[in-house]
Amino acid sequence: MSATIDEHLAQVQQRIAEIRHRIRAIDPAAEQPEQPGVGFAGVMAYALEDDAAPPAGRPAPEAYESMIAEAAARYQLRPALLRALIQAESHYNPRAVSPRGAMGLTQLMPSTAAGLGVVDPFDPRQNILGGARYLREQLDRFHGDEPLALAAYNAGPGAVQRYQAIPPYPETQQYVTRVLALAGQDE
Repeated sequence: MSATIDEHLAQVQQRIAEIRHRIRAIDPAAEQPEQPGVGFAGVMAYALEDDAAPPAGRPAPEAYESMIAEAAARYQLRPALLRALIQAESHYNPRAVSPRGAMGLTQLMPSTAAGLGVVDPFDPRQNILGGARYLREQLDRFHGDEPLALAAYNAGPGAVQRYQAIPPYPETQQYVTRVLALAGQDE
């Protein structure tokens, strides 16, 4: 019998609570209270609300527009697609870190960032250029097919090649739909 999503979520929340308890036991000052938009849970707290304002102290999306324009021009991407990817990945949080270790605005994995020449994945310009380059690589690999390139960005190119389609992962399918919808709204 498979567990429901609610059961999995409860297990994850329990595990997070256990980890936080261990961190506090080791160093009570180590864990700062989570702020909206900081870390994965904070990003998810408002990432689904497209019109949500960034938390206090974080630059508005417009602050990254020149970097997005530069990266889109360099890698021949639609600026709207790159903006949508950043919105979906991090909700414009340059300090975002996913549970799997993806970092920054475009949520680059450490090995991917290194392979792209990104020295500091939390530097917005480096991260946007790296994410744009990686997206361009996926577009080239999948012959300009934006849904497949986005699926590869999210689930990895091997999964897309294995299925010869968007993989049957709900997270990836929702991600592709969301990014394309955001890109369409932005044009």
